[in-house]
Amino acid sequence: MPLYKVSLSQTFIVTIEAANPNDAARMTEFFVGVSDLSTLRERTDGKFSILEIDMMQNDATETEEIVEADKDNK
Repeated sequence: MPLYKVSLSQTFIVTIEAANPNDAARMTEFFVGVSDLSTLRERTDGKFSILEIDMMQNDATETEEIVEADKDNK
């Protein structure tokens, strides 16, 4: 079967409690990642196999504090 390399860009908005904005950004970058979520059946039915996922970029672009009034609405 042919092998393909696909560049994929995704954006996540993560709500995190942390001591400060720098820690929030750093912990989010470190602990939020991507893995192959396909099941064996989906791989078999779709005739594909994800061999490797190599994260090339994982940068927090914005950190905004949520005030207490906003927390109640989330």
